[in-house]
Amino acid sequence: MSGQEFRPYVPAEQKVAEFTLKSVFLGSFFGIVFGMATVYLALKAGLTVSASIPIAVIAISLGRKVFRTTVLENNIIQTAGSAGESIAAGVVFTLPGFLFLSGESSGPSYFNYWTILTLAILGGLLGTLMMIPLRKTLIVKEHDSLPYPEGTACGSVLIAGEKGGDFARMAYYGLGIATVYALLQKVFHVIADAPVYATSIKNRFFPAAQVSAEITPEYLGVGYIIGPRIAGVLVAGGVLAWLVLIPLLASLIPPDIIAAQLVKLGNLSSLATAGGPGNWDPATHTFSDYAAAIYRAYIRQIGAGAVAAGGFITLIKTIPTIITSFRESLGAVGGNAAEAETRRTDRDLSLKVVGLGSLALILLMAFLPIVPGDSIGGKLLLGVLVVLFGAFFVTVSSRIVGIIGSSNNPISGMTIATIMGTCLVFIGIGWTGSAYEPMALVVGGMICIAAANAGATSQDLKTGYIVGATPKYQQLALFIGAVVSSIVIGLTVQLLDTPTAAMLEKDPGMKHAIGTYYSAPQATLMATLIKGILSFNLDWNFVIIGAFLAVVMELCGIKALSFAVGAYLPLSTTLPIFAGGVVKGIADWRNGKTKGASGATEADEELSRGNLMATGLVAGGALFGVLAAFLATHAGISRYMDSNLTRMSQVFGGWYDLAGVIFFVLMAFFLLGAGLNWHNKTKV
Repeated sequence: MSGQEFRPYVPAEQKVAEFTLKSVFLGSFFGIVFGMATVYLALKAGLTVSASIPIAVIAISLGRKVFRTTVLENNIIQTAGSAGESIAAGVVFTLPGFLFLSGESSGPSYFNYWTILTLAILGGLLGTLMMIPLRKTLIVKEHDSLPYPEGTACGSVLIAGEKGGDFARMAYYGLGIATVYALLQKVFHVIADAPVYATSIKNRFFPAAQVSAEITPEYLGVGYIIGPRIAGVLVAGGVLAWLVLIPLLASLIPPDIIAAQLVKLGNLSSLATAGGPGNWDPATHTFSDYAAAIYRAYIRQIGAGAVAAGGFITLIKTIPTIITSFRESLGAVGGNAAEAETRRTDRDLSLKVVGLGSLALILLMAFLPIVPGDSIGGKLLLGVLVVLFGAFFVTVSSRIVGIIGSSNNPISGMTIATIMGTCLVFIGIGWTGSAYEPMALVVGGMICIAAANAGATSQDLKTGYIVGATPKYQQLALFIGAVVSSIVIGLTVQLLDTPTAAMLEKDPGMKHAIGTYYSAPQATLMATLIKGILSFNLDWNFVIIGAFLAVVMELCGIKALSFAVGAYLPLSTTLPIFAGGVVKGIADWRNGKTKGASGATEADEELSRGNLMATGLVAGGALFGVLAAFLATHAGISRYMDSNLTRMSQVFGGWYDLAGVIFFVLMAFFLLGAGLNWHNKTKV
């Protein structure tokens, strides 16, 4: 760190309105909104996008024109609001795993609102609690060495907004376009949901190959935000799965063997029962959709092994950072307690809050009946494991996001390591078998939520340090945001898990939409690992193949985790994301060609018109997806939407899918125009 003391935008001696009722209320509201959107996006695609920048942009526009907020109030708004996105990601990446545990474990019975709510709140509070003693070391003392890219960018947004400029217009344009598009697609069905091209199993040259795309605004926006490199790696995994492995396996494996594998996995009742993935017909011993059957029978397990290995590889590569972070942060706790905190910008919550809060968390887990476990002693062990793993991985998460950003935080790897460590502890004390599966998932889920929230909390504290916020008020705002957003996150998960009338018509026996309509890739992986380790019965052959697939990608210089997630997800998910990445690549190429090397900073990139419109597309598409799922729970509305689908299919005939692609390309053209600043000379 340089010898010159850092001066924040609002000096420590200056008193400015900050922790006010309107800032907390608005922050909680945005936490609810972006938490709901994140639940939908994470369930569908296994991906999330940072909420801090879009919330800051909206806070600036609303604050200036309606609520007359200060820069520090806007910071509290984005701080409280960002908690919703990070907690939603942690919840969705792990807790739906209850549905995929062994039937004898009673895992599905724990997938209820009150359990989700409790674990979300406790995990979110743990992530913020453990960051209190780390702030002065990681945020203040290492200000020059740990950039915290999203936090720095968000601070620049808030300061620039205070100085003037219309930032939110393109985000609102994106929101409007996404809403109209989603209305036409999900309610009136003018736009096809997922155009598909598939070859027959009888095709001699390329059997059971399938190319499809869920042409939604949120996927296009996500692709633009993550850029062409990551989007390309994601779709490459999907291409390998759907255009290489599935046609190969279709050529080699008889349908009866595929069906037997589905029975083994619990995806099909028996060989004599019709239905299941791919729609098995026991009379003819065939599938109507071989690609879907092979995907569920083999590809998902291979993908799970690849994701697990990719997460571990990412974690191993950060071990030097982990060791340094943990050692320095432990040494900083005593120093923090000894310092006199006189300046406003140095006031954290007391370390007593951390100690008492951790103790309260352990006791709550021990005595709450909705936490899995058949004895107080066993549940006390869960609480101790949560606090110990939490202290370690919160430190790890904070330092890692300080270097590479929240979007690259290896949360999956940390959760996998936690689950494996927990399972090994269980095995060591004789806790084996399906009865202990929910307990292991509780530990992994809470650490995933805590680590995700710690990463977001670190970015928020960095933003606060830059603008001159009071840390204590930010920490309180994060506590409030965690509790309020968790209330709605649990409701949203339960809503999306409820099968609609259209889903039940296709599969009358469906009990949960998660796992069928919503992939929930990370949660499925966590459940697979827990079942396999505790029962000593993991389907290792496919998992190991996937693991070495990840190793091969890493040896080729490709980020194994991104490729593995792409191999696990349907190609219909990664292909439209890739389209958004292509649009971003074209925009970057054209802007670089016309403007030359501008040396744009992270903040400049986040403030670009294209990124702001993409943010609006993601928010609008995801929120309307939640709304459409809610509307579809009403039988009359569901029938109306289904009748629209039938009517539009008849109107367009064989051109229905092509017409949908044209609409999608038109939306991509608008996004490209925003990225190239067409038809609008207003400076952002």
